[in-house]
Amino acid sequence: MNVFNSKSGKTGSEKPGHLSGTRMIPRVTVQAFCENSQTAQLIESAMNDRRMSKVALTTHNGSIQGAVETYRSNPTPNLILVETSLSPENIPAALEELAEFCDPNTHVIVLGHVNDVLLYRELIRSGVDEYIVLPTDANTIVFAIAELFVGEDAAPVGRVMGFVPAKGGSGSSTTAHNSAWIAAQTLRQEVLIVDMDLPFGTVGLNFNQDPPNGIADAIDAQENLDAVMLDRLISKAANNINLLAAPGTLEKPYDLAQGDFEKTIELLQSTIPLIFLDFPHVWNGWVRKTMSVLDEVVIVAEPDLANLRNAKGLADSIRALRPTEGSPLLVLNKVGLPKRPEISPAEFASAIDCELIEQIPFDAALFGTAANNGQMIAEVSANSKANEAFGTISAKITGREIPQATQKMGKLDLSGLLKKLKKA
Repeated sequence: MNVFNSKSGKTGSEKPGHLSGTRMIPRVTVQAFCENSQTAQLIESAMNDRRMSKVALTTHNGSIQGAVETYRSNPTPNLILVETSLSPENIPAALEELAEFCDPNTHVIVLGHVNDVLLYRELIRSGVDEYIVLPTDANTIVFAIAELFVGEDAAPVGRVMGFVPAKGGSGSSTTAHNSAWIAAQTLRQEVLIVDMDLPFGTVGLNFNQDPPNGIADAIDAQENLDAVMLDRLISKAANNINLLAAPGTLEKPYDLAQGDFEKTIELLQSTIPLIFLDFPHVWNGWVRKTMSVLDEVVIVAEPDLANLRNAKGLADSIRALRPTEGSPLLVLNKVGLPKRPEISPAEFASAIDCELIEQIPFDAALFGTAANNGQMIAEVSANSKANEAFGTISAKITGREIPQATQKMGKLDLSGLLKKLKKA
């Protein structure tokens, strides 16, 4: 049985390839658990390597058991480095306990004091990415990390999630931005929000930012775009929050080709752990093309008839574009709008055959204050029901399951129409 899902498949005699030896390691989070101060100093000295300039490192005193206690109540980073002085026969069992609290995409490198080929093979078979015998040097640590994230066989770092509105004004952008904010703060990983509504995007307004460059520059530079150039176009909005903002001007038309975002997204996946795409309310070639490659799609709708019709069409089309993936997820926004008859959340989700992951209550004062101040809901009212909803959304789309909200809403009798939509 694999202890960890990530697995290198390397042998101890292999050396990192040319790519992993020269390329910058992406914006990943690394936490190290060290039993000895010399090991902590070794790992911290690796941060002086230019390839590690984007890496966020935290060191802790402790061993495998210390890591277990930490991750009982905290999210795991992209990579865990853990030192152990346990005997070879006890290391696998200790790591199996650690695996119970690790996310599937978390990498693990073990630093041990026993040079044992049989132990190495057993750990690699169990899913540990690498076993390094101490003492060693900082360059070995850097190479091991680089092999995981920029080696020829390295999987893309980034998980790409798209938020699409069922109707204009349904609050898809607000939902995307607030969910991204919570992911950055609670998971303590680098998050990027890409505003794909070039003429009317609001990510700059919502974060009270006016970056000089953004997604339009990346599209214009498609032929020459590389990771270094893209990194210069990304602006920092807050701790762990990065933006590729839209111009938000009408100085020129934005007639985009089908593949205009393709290269940008591929480059982003190699450098940013969590990528939130904020789609406009349009349906054309570049939207269809981009939707087909996403890890997760979230439809944001209001509980009324027009949103239901549009959400049904979106859900069916997105399923056809991503036949090997699951159905889009559904978020209902502005639930409980005074005096408005509403379709019940359960009926809405059933009609479009999508999982309802959250219902965001209508709160004009709260959302208006946040929008006018360029703040997130968590900054205005951290204990609000809306902020709890964004936490649930963030947890679900990033792979951390949270029980769905069970709040009951008002109901409008549209059973006949719903039956017709189900048959469509």
